[in-house]
Formats: sequence, C-alpha cells, structure tokens
Amino acid sequence: MRKKLVLFLVILSMFALMACSAESGSTDDEKSDIEVVSEMEGDVRVALAGFQLEDGIDPITGVENKGLETFIKEEFQPRYPNIKVSLTQVPWENAQAKQTAMLQSGDADVLYTGGAFATQWYQQGLLKELDELIEGDADFDSSIYLEGVWENSYSTKSPDKSAHFGIPAILGRRVTVYDKELFDQWGVEYLSENPTPEEILEKAKQMTGKNPETGEQNYGVWWDGKSLNLSTFVALTHAFGVTGGEGTLDDPKNIEWNLNSPEMVETFEWLVEASQYPPSDFLNTLGNENFGLESNNIAIYLDGTGASTMGEIKSTGDSSLLERFVPVLNLGPNGEGWVATDPFVMAKDAQDVEASWEVLKFLTGYEAQKHNYENFTYTPTLADADFVTDDDIYMKKAAEIAEVTSATLMDEANPFFGSEMAPAVNGFISKAHNGNAPDIQSYLDDLQKRAEKWSANQ
Repeated sequence: MRKKLVLFLVILSMFALMACSAESGSTDDEKSDIEVVSEMEGDVRVALAGFQLEDGIDPITGVENKGLETFIKEEFQPRYPNIKVSLTQVPWENAQAKQTAMLQSGDADVLYTGGAFATQWYQQGLLKELDELIEGDADFDSSIYLEGVWENSYSTKSPDKSAHFGIPAILGRRVTVYDKELFDQWGVEYLSENPTPEEILEKAKQMTGKNPETGEQNYGVWWDGKSLNLSTFVALTHAFGVTGGEGTLDDPKNIEWNLNSPEMVETFEWLVEASQYPPSDFLNTLGNENFGLESNNIAIYLDGTGASTMGEIKSTGDSSLLERFVPVLNLGPNGEGWVATDPFVMAKDAQDVEASWEVLKFLTGYEAQKHNYENFTYTPTLADADFVTDDDIYMKKAAEIAEVTSATLMDEANPFFGSEMAPAVNGFISKAHNGNAPDIQSYLDDLQKRAEKWSANQ
C-alpha cells in the first residue's frame, strides 16, 4: 500500500513540474517577440526624483499600476539582458540636494529630475554632454520628440543652445481650462481658443460673486499665487511681450536687464486686478480643490492640468465632465505659456558611459513614455504619442502649447528668476490681493537694480 502511495505521489509531482514548465514556457513565449537589442554588459545606477518603483494602486482612481521595477524587468531586460539596472527613488521634497550629493560623490550614472535642477548641474559641470552619443547612435531619432521642446528647452540644452545635456522625458501640463456650466449660469460667452489676458479679466470679473442660479459664491479665476516657477506670470510675459532683457544664461554677467519696461508695468497692472477674483487661499496654492469636479465654484483655471477631471473619469468611467471643463491655449499671442520639461541626464563621470546611454535612451523612448502615461498619466514629450487616449483633451492641448513656446530669460532655469523674481512677484500678488499693491514703477525699478547688481557679481 505504501509503495502505491509513493508511486502516486511521484506521478503527481511529475504532473506538477510539467504544469510549471508549461506555465513558464508560456511566459517566455509572451516575451519572445521582444528581440535582444544588445548583448552589451554593464552596471547602471539610476536615481529618480519622485518615480514610483513598486507596483501599487492609484490613490485617486483606485486603479492598479505597474512600478518602474516591473517595467524594467519586463521591457528593458529582455532587450539588454546583460545590463544590470539599479534604481533609487528620491522624494521630490529633497530631490535637488540629494541628487546633487549623488552626482558629487559619483553615486549615480543616470538621473531623472526637475528641469531647473538639471540646468544648474550642467552649469556646475556635473553633467555629461550627450551630442557625441546622439550623433554616434544610428538608432536614436530626435524627431520623435516635440520640436519646440527638443530645440528650445533650457532643461535639456545648454544656455547658448549649442549642446544637449538631457533628453526630455515628461512635460508639465499648463493649459487654460474653463467651466462651461458656470459660464452658462452667468450668461457669459465662452472663452476663445486663444484667450488674451484682457479677455480673462473681463470674464473673470463678471463671474465673481453670488451665482445667479445657485446663490453660491463663485470666483472668476484661479492661479497659483505662491508658485515657485511663476508659470502664470511667465505666460503673461509672453502675452505682453516681456523678454526680461537681452543676453544668455551662459553669460549672466553681460545680461542687459529690462525688468522695468512699460510691458512689465502692464503685466503687473494685470496682476493687480486679477488678484481680486480668486479665493484668498490661492495665495497658499489652495482653494482650487473642487475644480474639474461636480462641485466646482471657479470659472477659469489658469495653468490647469485637467488631472482632477481625468482622474474622476478613470475612476467612474463617466466622461460627462469633459463636456463641462474645456481646455484652451495659454495666454501668449500664439497660445504660449510656461512649459515644464523634466529630463533624464547623465553624470559627467558615469562609470559606464555606453551602458548608461542605452538606459537613458530607453527610459526616454516610446515604450517608457507609454508606460508612464498609461500607469501614471505623465505627459509625454513625443511628437506622435499615439497611446494618449482620445478623451484626454488636456494633454493634447498641452502638447499644442509646447510646440509653440520658446524659452526667454523669464524662466526657472534663470538663477535670478528663481531666487529673486519669484519671491518678488508672489509678494506683490499677495499685497495686491489684500488691497496694498505697491507703486508698480517703483517696485520694478528696484527689481531692475537688484538684477543689475546680481549680474555685476557673477
């Protein structure tokens, strides 16, 4: 009896092994259509600001998503079986300091980071220029990227635009969005496709107060009154023709600043009036929590993303909010605005340059951008992002804006802009909202003197 039992168990084990073998074979078959790109060997250390590494669940939509570790295992390793990729996640809150330290100590080869951080690292000599690698790689095609981003972004090109130090990976979405339902309730004509600052003011003023149908308090406009990158202010400078001066960021000592021009005065006059139409919490980047949702009370959102609306659609499957919250171009004469570009970059002293290039190139390519969009709705930098869903009208509008926008001195890549102008502009907005706006010309004359002193000290 015992012999029969043993024999039965042996046969059962054989069937189990056969089943496992068949299951494993089926997984291999599923991946067999991925061809090996290179047998190159190497170890590459990748430091990523804010990326999700492990699989998880989207806190807004409740939908499962794949982390970068799974993506590397399923998509990169079959193509490059002999390149080992080590991933380190760095929270955005201390990304600049942490990643700077990693570059200085030689602890990272490839990094994903904020555009302004990358620009500063390049100017400090911490990043490798990529042009030689780009030109020597017949498989790399720069035309897959949005031309406006590839040619103009300070986040990936040297200040004189002569060299590439990064590859654009993720765009920020900055589009003007308006609530058709509130416009209808107030009897106000919808925004034009390319609204001017004057049009925004006129219509925001009409829709600030008690809603004539619901009796609830409405606000005509919202923007981030405490923005570190001054995205709305940058869009206004495009609209009013403000350049900030003449010169390039690679030669800050010789910039001829023009911050107290009549055009800049117009920009600040707009801020004075517009600051009366948002909820007071806009001064602390708050007050817009319901925009894009059923209970919204703000008519126009400057530099919106559409994230709340798209998250609600993904969660419920109900796309009716798309009819209500409509995106249009930004405030520049051709729809320009501020376009955030976050790149992948390579450390100047990367331990394995060839392997690091293959990793960097893959993480900024089609498959990676498709993964990032489908799992985390990151905005692609590709000219033909055919994986973007038809209903994602906000992302498509953001791509239109990116194509027509070029960088000026009014950009976060400008050290003076980030360290001096952002606090000055935000401080002015706060005072204007509270009815204490300083004399504009005097305020700008002082800013001009500070800029000239800053350049003299470079």
